[in-house]
Amino acid sequence: MKVTALADAKSARRKFFCRILGYSAFCFTFGHIMLKLFHNHSFAIDLGNNNTIISDQSGPLLAQPSYIVFNAAHNVKAVGDHAYAMFEKTHEELKPVKPLKGGVIADYESATRMIQEMVKQVYRKRNFLSGFGHVISGVPYSTTEVERRALRDALEQVNSKKSHLVFEPLAAALGMGLNIQQPEGKLVIDIGGGITEIVVISLSGIAAFQSIKVAGDTFDETIQDHFRKAYNMAIGLKTAEQVKIQVGAVSDKLPVAPEPMMVKGKDMITGIPVTRKIGYAEVARVLERSIAQIETAIIQTLETCPPELAADISETGIHLTGGGSMFRGIKERFERNIKLPVHLDSTPLKSVSKGISQALAAPQNFRSILI
Repeated sequence: MKVTALADAKSARRKFFCRILGYSAFCFTFGHIMLKLFHNHSFAIDLGNNNTIISDQSGPLLAQPSYIVFNAAHNVKAVGDHAYAMFEKTHEELKPVKPLKGGVIADYESATRMIQEMVKQVYRKRNFLSGFGHVISGVPYSTTEVERRALRDALEQVNSKKSHLVFEPLAAALGMGLNIQQPEGKLVIDIGGGITEIVVISLSGIAAFQSIKVAGDTFDETIQDHFRKAYNMAIGLKTAEQVKIQVGAVSDKLPVAPEPMMVKGKDMITGIPVTRKIGYAEVARVLERSIAQIETAIIQTLETCPPELAADISETGIHLTGGGSMFRGIKERFERNIKLPVHLDSTPLKSVSKGISQALAAPQNFRSILI
C-alpha cells in the first residue's frame, strides 16, 4: 500500500509540473506571437531642426519639414509639407509651431504631436494595440542629458518595445560609408539646420569635437537681416531660405554662377510690396562672418585633436555633410583656408537617416554607439 501511495504521489507531482511547464510554454509562445503581431515594425527617425525623415531598414519612408499647425481647439490642423506651406501665412485662429530649435526640442508637446502624426502617415493601418519593435533616433552630440530625456520621452509616446538614441555625427559618418570602427581618425563636419558639429571619430567614438549654433537657421536670419538693413525691406524666413537655396554661395567668384533671384517683400517705410534682385556674390558677402565662424571651429577642433589622429586626417581629409554643405564654393573655400582635402557627401540631407537605418538593420553590430 505504501509503495502504491508513493507512486501515485510521484505521478501526481509529474502531472502537476508538466501542466506548469506546458502553461509556461504556452505563455511564452503566445507572448512571442503577440510581440510579432503588435510590434511588427521598427523605424528610424532623424528629427531634424528643419526636416524630419522616417526610415526603415531599407531606406526613407517619409521626409517632411519639421512644422506643425494647431487650430483654436489645439487640435492638429496640418503637419509637415502642409504646415510648412501655411507657415507665416496663418491668422489668429491657427498657431504654427516649429518644435525644434538649435538642434533640440524646444516645444515638447508640439514635437510629440508632430512625431505621432508623421508616424501615422507612414503606418496608417495601426490600431490601438499596435506598437513598434525598435525605434532609433539621432541626437546631436552636444546635447545635455535633459535634452536627450525630452527626446526619449517623445519617442516613448509611439508605443515601442525598445528605443535608442545615436549621436548624429556618428550616424552621418555611417551614412557616408565611413568605417567608424577603425582606429584611423576621420574628421566629419555636419552643417545642419540649427547646429554645426565638427567631430573627430575613431574606434566608434568621438575623440574631439566643437559645436556651434551657426547653421541653416542662422544663415536665413542673416539674409533676412541684410534686406532689412540694406534696403529697408522686410522678407519672411521662408523667402530668406529660398534665397539661400537658389543663390547661396560662400565665394564671390564661382566658375559657374547661378542666375540672380528676384526677391519679393514689403517696404518697411511705405508698407508697399516691392521686388529686388540679388545675386550670389552679394549673398556670399552677407554670409562671410558665419562661414568664418565655422572655419574657426574646425581649426579649434584640429588643435585639440590627438597628434596621431591629426596625422590620419591630413591624409583622409574633411568629410562634409548636412544642408550647409550644399553652398556653392564651400569645398574650394575650405580646401584653400584649412589646407585639407574636402569630400562632399553625395546625399547630405539623408546621411544621418541612412546611418540610423544601418543601425536599425543590425543593432547587435552597433551596440557601442547606441545610447
